Amino acid sequence: MEKFLFRIAKQWIAGDTIDEALKSAIQANKNGMDAILNRLGEHSTSKSQIDHTVLEYLTLVLNLHKQKISGGISVKPTQIGLTLGVEECRNNFETIMEKAALSQSFVWIDMESSEYTDDTIKVYLSLFEKYERLGLAIQANLKRTENDLEILLGRGAKIRLVKGAYRENKKIAYKTRHEVDENYKKLAQMLFAKGNEFGIATHDSKLIELTVNLAKIHQKKFEFQMLKGIRDELKPVLIKGGFSVSEYIPYGTNWLPYSIRRLKERKRNILLLVSSFLHSHRV
Repeated sequence: MEKFLFRIAKQWIAGDTIDEALKSAIQANKNGMDAILNRLGEHSTSKSQIDHTVLEYLTLVLNLHKQKISGGISVKPTQIGLTLGVEECRNNFETIMEKAALSQSFVWIDMESSEYTDDTIKVYLSLFEKYERLGLAIQANLKRTENDLEILLGRGAKIRLVKGAYRENKKIAYKTRHEVDENYKKLAQMLFAKGNEFGIATHDSKLIELTVNLAKIHQKKFEFQMLKGIRDELKPVLIKGGFSVSEYIPYGTNWLPYSIRRLKERKRNILLLVSSFLHSHRV
């Protein structure tokens, strides 16, 4: 079963190593897209593992600059110390941001499960005061996100809007696809009305259509963000239409929990993955 899942997961995962991730990033650039690289892994509690992860992101940033790859990185806070405390995480992000600022690489902070939301926003805002090329993911499935977004936009934050991939309690999260989609639409409208420089991260055709229509009304700097290997037939269409597209490229050996979460996130993800898999394997 694991071998079968890996064959499927290879659609959206670059491979195990930095070199494989960089190769995928170069290909994304050739296809007219920026690359967003993410080393798989989360909930690190070992200081040595955290230090190793920070070093790997520093190596990524250095190679993006050295190889003139257009794009940046995306980091999960619990990869680099949030499970040990806010200060540990912030200090490690600062180390990464200092190197990224020198090479003009953009850094995204991924949002994880709701127990980390407050601390993640706290870390982001403390760093955003100093580093402009820093963005934060927010999740449409959480009921709190509308209020969070209002506060973040008031501070000029750069936002990536996602649906949300973590299982949450119904008291704090929308549970049906319709509810999540409706909240996503509301948040997207807020971004176009009050934000600037943001990412619309979705593979959903209806939400993409909504975004295209909003872009006709509001002149904003934004991009579509999609996973490597998903909706590959749509990406060039958007680029040809004049839109910026970034490809989110995960890599690393810790691919199994990430892949399972992606499949559990929405039933439609399975259909999209199968469709993309078949599309890429046409003779």
